[in-house]
Amino acid sequence: MEKIRLDIIGMSYSQSQSGAYALILGERDGNRRLPIIIGGFEAQSIAIELEKIRTPRPLTHDLFKTFADAYNIEISEVVISKFSEGVFYAKLVCSDGTKIQEVDSRTSDAIALALRFNCPVYTYESIMSAAGILMEEDAEMIKHEETVAEEGPPERISFTDATLEELKEMLQGAIENEEYERASHIRDEINKRK
Repeated sequence: MEKIRLDIIGMSYSQSQSGAYALILGERDGNRRLPIIIGGFEAQSIAIELEKIRTPRPLTHDLFKTFADAYNIEISEVVISKFSEGVFYAKLVCSDGTKIQEVDSRTSDAIALALRFNCPVYTYESIMSAAGILMEEDAEMIKHEETVAEEGPPERISFTDATLEELKEMLQGAIENEEYERASHIRDEINKRK
């Protein structure tokens, strides 16, 4: 199964879950995004490593890296391997130089470790198809945005009452406004109807 390389695009505070964040991963050679809801501790650990901030005492992910280095264990890649009932699952592909081992991990921990081991993050097409959000930036979408801006904001429609076409428009609007968590809920509603 061919893997898709992902990069960290950003992180935003979750509007619906207190203390949670939306981690946005982007397809390296494409225009899809994968929003993943993560906890505050993992978000902090990821942000600290992205900003290259050194803490006076090692965080848990830093400790894991130091421990792995002491025993010559390397993480060669992280694979987001499964998406089920709104939850992402990941594997750490590790090696001690003689044997390769896959270790189950929460996706948020896997991303925090990928940053520290400077290793790539991948997923599969099936996961991007099920949970990814397409970022469209073509002329037709720009024209649609101008029309919506002239007409004013659309009425709020509950997801269950909306047609599939309305859901797709709502999804695009949420993406354009960088409301990735809302976009993931709309995406889930669209997937339920397929």
